[in-house]
Amino acid sequence: MVAARITVNGKETPIAPAAPHTTVLDFLRERGLTGTKEGCAEGECGACSVLVARPGVNKPTDWVPVNACLVPVAALDGQEVVTSEGLATAGEPGTPPTLHPVQEEMAVRGGSQCGYCTPGFVCSMAAEYYRPDRCAHAGSDSEVTGATDTAAGATDTAAGTDAEHGPNGFDLHALSGNLCRCTGYRPIRDAAFAVGAPTDEDPLAQRREQSPPAPVATEYHQDDSAFLRKDTLAETLRLLSERPDAVVVAGSTDWGVEVNIRSRRADCVVAVDRLPELRELRVESDHIEIGAALTLTEIERRLDGTVPLLAELFPQFASRLIRNGATLGGNLGTGSPIGDSPPVLLALEASLVLAGADGEREVPLADYFTGYRQSVRRPGELIRAVRVPLPLSPVAAFHKIAKRRFDDISSVAVAFALDIDGGIVRKARIGLGGVAATPVRALATEAALEGKPWAAETVEAAAEVLRGEGTPMSDHRASAEYRAAMLGQSLLKLYAQTTEAVPS
Repeated sequence: MVAARITVNGKETPIAPAAPHTTVLDFLRERGLTGTKEGCAEGECGACSVLVARPGVNKPTDWVPVNACLVPVAALDGQEVVTSEGLATAGEPGTPPTLHPVQEEMAVRGGSQCGYCTPGFVCSMAAEYYRPDRCAHAGSDSEVTGATDTAAGATDTAAGTDAEHGPNGFDLHALSGNLCRCTGYRPIRDAAFAVGAPTDEDPLAQRREQSPPAPVATEYHQDDSAFLRKDTLAETLRLLSERPDAVVVAGSTDWGVEVNIRSRRADCVVAVDRLPELRELRVESDHIEIGAALTLTEIERRLDGTVPLLAELFPQFASRLIRNGATLGGNLGTGSPIGDSPPVLLALEASLVLAGADGEREVPLADYFTGYRQSVRRPGELIRAVRVPLPLSPVAAFHKIAKRRFDDISSVAVAFALDIDGGIVRKARIGLGGVAATPVRALATEAALEGKPWAAETVEAAAEVLRGEGTPMSDHRASAEYRAAMLGQSLLKLYAQTTEAVPS
């Protein structure tokens, strides 16, 4: 077994003697790369973001920003990382490096004040800078810069109907999850909307044309604990049958918080994020199968809106930085009653493919959860895939009620999937989150809708039923009364949104 190593800014570095729970953030800072900062230690501020070379959608490699505060450095064994320091081009001995175009724009447009968050913004901005389909529509540096230099308000006017995308194709949601505490966001937006396209000589642009590092098997032991990654699903399942106490991680967006905030440690951590059997996405005649270890960003870009309910979910699920690591398998595996994907998948009537050493079984998601953070998954079993049956219901919506528009935890989450034919509700599936010890189907409300006309009287009566679904409780996010009220309002909102668009 080759010693665990990571390539940082083009230089291969051994991971030892870092403890298996050591985050990429701490690993980098201990080696003098202090541009990577710790702000929140739970993936909410983006001060720690770095770029990782991952399998691409439109090119062999994508530069993907992730929260370095959450990912164990051992999880990046054999992989490539670029930090804010690595974006600049080294000069001749004794001369300062040449700033990266993103760094240059942040500097000249006042996108940095105290500077604490700036390296994280720069890494997230650089990932969008190198997004191939953005670059295909961007002009030259001079053309784009000239367009935004005309006047401070020109970008707003030019963007018109879509102020979240710049004239250079830059999607501001790429910066979701990066928090600025003092500068204000307009100068940062101006910098984002000013960057042009990478030049042909840009080494990081050229790197996209080659494949990313292949996954490597990892056996990293240090301080009486271990971080392990096997080559195949079969090997992983054998390992888990021998070590049922092991913590299974993919993107570590949940486990990383436990390590940082609650000082959790594990004798054995098993990574499944690169297992090929968990990274397939197939569209069959009667279902779509989504690998449990595909990140939400990968699923979003591969499906490209073909499942509208999932397309509504993705932008509201945490931040882009989190979605670059988070997986459906992880979100379902934790069994959290406030995860955003379970209500959507319940409305889609999804099932889970559970794999164990003795074989596979398929379980409807509606039967999967058995109690608070409990499920029918047996010790040693993994979620291999999520199956969504086809055809999809034509009327669908996801309503997330939270204190912030984006990057927040739901107080209530409601997903609807309805078949309406001839003005009659033929089928209704409603998934709920945040109103019980587990995600639940709103069975009584579904029954109140099915076979009835899609009309105000029906919807108002069903909304009253929906207010009584689940067992909502009061906590710091919302009161039980508020949660119940939002359930009813959610159905009324759906009716208002769809009345004129319902197929007849």
